[in-house]
Amino acid sequence: MQERAYFPGPDIEWEQILPESAGFDDRRLRSAVDEIREAETLWDKDVKISAMAQMAEPAPYNEIIGPTRERGGPNGLILRGGRIVAEWGDTSRVDMTFSASKSYLALCAGLAFDGGLLPDFSRPVREQVDDGNFDPPHNSRITWEHLLQQTSEWEGTLWGKPEFIDRGRDVYKSGPQTQKGTQRELREPGTFYEYNDVRVNVASLALLRIWRRPLPDVLRECIMDPIGASGTWEWHGYRNSQVVIDGTTMSSVSGGGHWGGGLFISSRDHARVGYLMLRKGLWKDRRLLSERFIELALTPSKPNPDYGYMIWLNCSRSLVPGASAGSFFFRGAGSNVVWVEPEKDLVAVFRWIRKDYINEACRSILAAIR
Repeated sequence: MQERAYFPGPDIEWEQILPESAGFDDRRLRSAVDEIREAETLWDKDVKISAMAQMAEPAPYNEIIGPTRERGGPNGLILRGGRIVAEWGDTSRVDMTFSASKSYLALCAGLAFDGGLLPDFSRPVREQVDDGNFDPPHNSRITWEHLLQQTSEWEGTLWGKPEFIDRGRDVYKSGPQTQKGTQRELREPGTFYEYNDVRVNVASLALLRIWRRPLPDVLRECIMDPIGASGTWEWHGYRNSQVVIDGTTMSSVSGGGHWGGGLFISSRDHARVGYLMLRKGLWKDRRLLSERFIELALTPSKPNPDYGYMIWLNCSRSLVPGASAGSFFFRGAGSNVVWVEPEKDLVAVFRWIRKDYINEACRSILAAIR
């Protein structure tokens, strides 16, 4: 008989087990954790300084318009079978998580899909959202899947930020890599991948319009409370991202901390969400996300096989060679990472480590498994 999966209760009851009991070599795992702890990000404690330097945007487009918070030190934890095997730093500290916020937007899309609010990701967004952001001729061809896969090629300005400020940013390796902000001719929606935070915020606003309630409320009620998250997390938009729906003013949250805002969350809460994804949307005896949605979310897009629905994939092992092809990631600048490794029943969270050390962190943890 297959052993019943373990699910953590409140933090004070979250089981912690010795590495040997979880199939690790204790010495090698401790060495791996020590090295991860030492690989601290070079980002300034005042994340605004590093974020603005990294983006290198001209005024006025570089203006921070959402809340920010000084970062903490490196921290994280490793779960195997849902139990804590290793933990370092202050994993209860609530920090900005930058683009890992995007994966939480995907979860809100999944909840809409499962609830019948968004029955078909392949349909044009304009069929459900008629707010001027999806008008013909170009933007009317954009589907929900295009938004979630970052292949929409949406054209316009939202919350004072024009999408052209992120053109040329982190395009897929098969596309022409130009300097961020370089003007280029737009492609047909769905044919070209580009990491573009303005378009992600368009997706967030579109989801708000179909939910007709703040996305943080949706996430809290349908995901975070049922999995026993702490309640300390926050999800922010910008000072100018307010809309009125059914007579009520709501904030459209951002999908990252590019200009401030986004999800502020602890590593422990991140780990719970990662474990929900590992269990394919099931938490104890309650299904929170359908297996069908998770299957779709983890399907490689054609323009970028390393990307699903705002979740990073590793199918070719080109993203993180030290992890398996079946692993996937929530990733944010800084670096803020949730790594799910289904083959090993493992979830790990890394906060504020160097981007160039992520692969080694994954490799060394797997190498510690006996």
